[in-house]
Amino acid sequence: MKAAVLEGIDTLVLKEVETPGCTQDTILLRVDACAVCGTDVKALRHGHQMVKPPVILGHELAGTIVEVGQHVRGFYDSERVTVASAVPCGMCYYCQRGQSTVCEDILDIGSTWPGGFAQYMLVPARAVRTGCVNKIPDGVSAAAAALTEPLACCVNAQEMLGVGTGDSVLIVGCGPIGCLNAMLARARGATCIIMANRSEPRLKLAAAVGADHYVNTSEEDLGKAVLDLTGARGADVVIVACASAEAQEAALGLAAPRGRVNFFGGLPRGSSAITFDSNRLHYQEQVLVGNHGATPYQNYKALALIAAGLVDTEKVITHRFGLDELESAVGTAEKKEGLKVLVEHGQCA
Repeated sequence: MKAAVLEGIDTLVLKEVETPGCTQDTILLRVDACAVCGTDVKALRHGHQMVKPPVILGHELAGTIVEVGQHVRGFYDSERVTVASAVPCGMCYYCQRGQSTVCEDILDIGSTWPGGFAQYMLVPARAVRTGCVNKIPDGVSAAAAALTEPLACCVNAQEMLGVGTGDSVLIVGCGPIGCLNAMLARARGATCIIMANRSEPRLKLAAAVGADHYVNTSEEDLGKAVLDLTGARGADVVIVACASAEAQEAALGLAAPRGRVNFFGGLPRGSSAITFDSNRLHYQEQVLVGNHGATPYQNYKALALIAAGLVDTEKVITHRFGLDELESAVGTAEKKEGLKVLVEHGQCA
């Protein structure tokens, strides 16, 4: 089969590799679509602590089952599925509490195991056992389903924040994650959604998701704009959906009393220390949380939201490439020329 193998920094090679064999507890997929994530870009350009080359990257994927192991129940040939990429052990302290995003032995598709930038991908036994495989309902495209994983991460964030009916939600960062968070907040009942970014082209692209207000922070004072749009209270929820220390430091000041703040975007290693007024957190009784990844059940819920038409993930897909164009796909994502970049594989030649 054809696969794009990360062999080292700045070395991504499309070549023929052996098609994986399906064992008794695994599922073999033909990959139909796999989106480029910022983690893929980072692994290629700078390396990543979880990624040990050589490896096939790609973890935001949808595929069609071509073979099912004899011990696997409930899945059949020709069914379309998505796979949650963060695979928990299912047995540690945190997994037993339903908090598998911080599993003590979490492993990942696209780093621990070969990922979706290949014509075929083997779903490991642990992923099958822990409920990471979800069937794609009829009427949902492979492209839409491939973005189940990033949407699930947004589900995790907004469940932690308790986003609900009547909330005002400020999202700082109009990339794919910011856009998915905006659509999800609407689905959860938020009535005032504000998106902020310092790039006018990104703001124009984000217009597709239908937020109520867009603020160009290179031209407007974000603090003043938020107060004007929220009756001088501040936002009930602030989601920092970009890797910006400046945005994180400003977030508490943009939130209302009893407001909830989420740091969705991680900062570069060595530059992750920030300063903020902890008295505001104390006296305004605000809540500050971080989040990383999603549980298998949150992946299931994300796919259900897509199937119900409550979140249209295809709205954030701006570029589509073939597998043999993966270098161009990664370059497009790296330059932030659009929103989500999708690699569509097609049938094996």
